[in-house]
Order: sequence, then structure tokens, then C-alpha cells
Amino acid sequence: MSLKLQIDNDIKKAMLAKNKEELEALRSIKSMILLAETDKGATGDIAVDTENKILMKAAKQRKESAEIFQKEGRADLAQRENFQLEIISRYLPKQLSEAEVEIELKKIIEQVGAKGPHDMGKVMGAATKALAGKADGKLISELVKKLLAS
Repeated sequence: MSLKLQIDNDIKKAMLAKNKEELEALRSIKSMILLAETDKGATGDIAVDTENKILMKAAKQRKESAEIFQKEGRADLAQRENFQLEIISRYLPKQLSEAEVEIELKKIIEQVGAKGPHDMGKVMGAATKALAGKADGKLISELVKKLLAS
């Protein structure tokens, strides 16, 4: 089942359950999908990897917003963003642990023949493609720096 259909079904369930917070989060995801479908050059349906990119972007936005609200002492808004992050996380592919990402990065470093920090661009290009939707870009970047420095 496509993400859009799954979201539509979950919107119906949230409406029947009268769960306003969940409904708001689901509608925001659906609007992002609809925007991607109607972008210039889009064919109507979007690929699974594009869906994952949309979800990762939405999750990152919610996480950053929650951190900012927490710093500003707005626990109510931070809690709302964290709730929406939980809803978005349901639809994301299983995220790899830090150890699993490190193992994958070591393989990628070996494949591209990276020798040091000056090869970070080559490694990051391959790593972001290979780990798209499975790991946060920030984590990938930090681990690549660490691995290439040693």
C-alpha cells in the first residue's frame, strides 16, 4: 500500500476517533505528499524514496522545532512537535543504530577507497545514497568525519 493511501486510511481512523492532534499531524504529512506530487515536472505518483525523503524532512523539522521550543521555555509547543514527530516516525523505515551505521560506513569507505579527511565528499555522496531514509544525515556526517580522521 502506498504511503498516501495509508495516510488517507489513518486520517479516516483519526477522524472517527476524534483525535485532533493525530489528525493534524497526518494532514500535514498528506499536504507534503500532495505538494511533491504537484511539483513542476512531477508525474503525479511519487517514488518510495521520495516519500522517505519527505518524511525525513518533516521529522527533522519537527525535531529541530521541538528543541528550539524547549530552549525558549515553551514546553507546550515542544510537546506538540514531539507528538507530531512520533506520528511521522510511524511511517519512516526502521532507523539504523549508530553501530549499524558505522559498519555500513566502513564498507562504503573501503569501496570508494577513501584514505583521509580530504575524501569526505566521495564518502558522503555514496553514504547518503546508500543510507537514505535509514539514518540521519547529521549522524552520517559525524561518523564519516570520525572514521576518516582515524
